[in-house]
Amino acid sequence: MKGSDVMLAVVSSATLSGIAGIPVRVEVHASNGIPSFTIVGLPDAACREARDRVRAALMSSGHEWPGKRVTVNLAPSGVRKTGSSLDVAIAIGLLVATDQLASDVVVGRSFVGELGLDGAIRSVNGILPIVASLADTEVVVAQSSVSDADLAPDVTVKGAGTLRGLIEALTGLASWPEPPTYATGTQPKDFCSADLADVRGQPLGRLAVEVAAAGGHHLLMLGPPGSGKTMLARRVAGLLPDLDDYAALEVSLIHNAVGVSLPRGRLIRRPPVRAPHHGSSAVALVGGGSATLRPGEISMAHRGILFLDEMGEFAPSCLEMLREPLEEGAIRVTRSQGSTTFPAEFLLVAAMNPCPCGEAGRPGWCRCSDRERYRYGRRLSGPFLDRFDLRVLVQRPAPEAVVDGPSGEPSVDVAGRVATCRDRSLVRGFEFNAAIPDDAMDEVAPLTDSALGVLREELSRGCISARGVQRIRRVALTMSDLAGDDVPIDSDGIRAAMNLRADPSRLLAAVGR
Repeated sequence: MKGSDVMLAVVSSATLSGIAGIPVRVEVHASNGIPSFTIVGLPDAACREARDRVRAALMSSGHEWPGKRVTVNLAPSGVRKTGSSLDVAIAIGLLVATDQLASDVVVGRSFVGELGLDGAIRSVNGILPIVASLADTEVVVAQSSVSDADLAPDVTVKGAGTLRGLIEALTGLASWPEPPTYATGTQPKDFCSADLADVRGQPLGRLAVEVAAAGGHHLLMLGPPGSGKTMLARRVAGLLPDLDDYAALEVSLIHNAVGVSLPRGRLIRRPPVRAPHHGSSAVALVGGGSATLRPGEISMAHRGILFLDEMGEFAPSCLEMLREPLEEGAIRVTRSQGSTTFPAEFLLVAAMNPCPCGEAGRPGWCRCSDRERYRYGRRLSGPFLDRFDLRVLVQRPAPEAVVDGPSGEPSVDVAGRVATCRDRSLVRGFEFNAAIPDDAMDEVAPLTDSALGVLREELSRGCISARGVQRIRRVALTMSDLAGDDVPIDSDGIRAAMNLRADPSRLLAAVGR
């Protein structure tokens, strides 16, 4: 819109909020008056600094900085705008508003990118979710971001290396840069996908890992140092199938939002593995932040594995924050500036020692007093431990098994059984057995009278909780699927599942013998 003294341009762009892109209308108003440049619409510090970046970039690209009163409004004004993704849109809007660029070049187009002082267009974090929010438009991004932005559905992506080159392409003086080509091939395996054949002398641990991967059951392994807990945990990822298209896009959006590089021209197809240090803060684990709401490790592990090594060393407050996400598969983070919900559907695999020194009462070896062992065990609450479907003791293997024992079954064979088990769960209408809701258990996993009697007895003795009953049934169903058996589940199947869900106090006592 133009008048004798006032000109207005509207350019489409988007900003990142959490892990989602938010479309933004960049409105640039230029009028006569004392020269100034103001940005309104809840910009953060980085967004307000666009004034200096845009000014230098325009002058470096051979364009004039207008001696006018310029106001930039970022709509909707109730959403906080973060980062530098609006730089290019502001620059193009300013050129249109000051009649240095025709207004029709912005019709049907969106612009996302940061400007350098020399006019270079740079990539920004979260380009995939940002571009995904601009569906049914042609989106211009930094040339280095095309490979990630191209993964967004229903969007045409164009790349530009500099502001000068972008303006020449918009006006027809030059052609758009050629889209990048990507090498074909499989995505490299995760560093935690070592072969299960390396594990020797741990039949119970191997079974627990297989059941956890097949049914999506949370797993806790307790044992002394050197018993193979971490070795087993690092092999769970190699047993999981690749992500389907929807899950791959979902995981790629999350990882790209926090600045993780994606495979060139491809979505993340392998389930992610996150292994935070035991000194991590609550915000690092569950997400949040003071200025910007960012996903935490549990959201980075969405559709994959969260591995807590040395879980007994984590702050109890941090572990307690995992209870709701373990049940709901998501976490809602609320701060003074707003709230957001991050997905957090992950497989929790944890390993811990039975006491601070790790030997738990072993004569001549354990250096911990009874009080120290008690305080160590008290770091984990009963409700938190109850959310583990599988709780197993991992003892040190026999010397002959380590030195002369045969190699274990390779991961490729175990992964085949895991895939078959998950296929059976998909036929029932669920991604994996751990996702079966309580109200569907009677139909999906019926029990014989003898199996009901076993559960009734354990409940009356106080050995398991009501939550534990359903978790045991799901584990029994997974073990039945792995064996190729059909329902109903009998008492032997329930007892086999209960053998993989030992009471924590029994585990501590067993390690001390």
